[in-house]
Amino acid sequence: MGLDDILRRIRNAEAAAGRPAGSVTLIAVSKLQPAAQVEAVLDHGQRVFGENYVQEAQGKWPDWAARWPGVSLHLIGPLQSNKARAAVQLFDAIHSVDRLSLASRLARAAQELGLAPRIFVQVNTGAEPQKAGVAPDEADALIDACRDLGLDLQGCMCIPPDDTDPRPHFSLLRQIAGRNGLSGLSMGMSGDFEAAIAEGATHVRIGSAIFGARPPRA
Repeated sequence: MGLDDILRRIRNAEAAAGRPAGSVTLIAVSKLQPAAQVEAVLDHGQRVFGENYVQEAQGKWPDWAARWPGVSLHLIGPLQSNKARAAVQLFDAIHSVDRLSLASRLARAAQELGLAPRIFVQVNTGAEPQKAGVAPDEADALIDACRDLGLDLQGCMCIPPDDTDPRPHFSLLRQIAGRNGLSGLSMGMSGDFEAAIAEGATHVRIGSAIFGARPPRA
């Protein structure tokens, strides 16, 4: 199974970086994957999963979480403000907070529901217009605002541009998180997670290397 290979590579990358074993959390990205594929990974012991779409996750994870206790569900895709309440109800962590209006909606929903999902501020380290994320020079202000709102702020997240060296982007995210006193670094995917671990990633988001190529979204 791809999961065993990925776990081995994560442990090797931790050791190569001089980091303790188990210091990196694997988020298995299950978006759009067939149910049988996800259930096989659940049976194998994986309990932390990432989804991109609130509505898709609502349709499958309540049942799976009941059948496999201990599941921790992370939202890693862009979040529309009108889905903030649903996201707070369903997800243990939200990695894609990139604007004050969304942070405010999440804080309001969390207070009303008595829940406190862990929050990561998404930074658009490559300043790509088509990609979500706060601009690097505006990240500090958004982090301060999230704290003022009482959110359970854990760290920062990024998705480096395709076909570029990801290390400068990982390093930039580490610097932003570090100067703001944040320890969480959600960075690294199937093609670059070992480089991310070398740069300090605490959470890596891996889909295709575990499940294989996913089918197109309907």
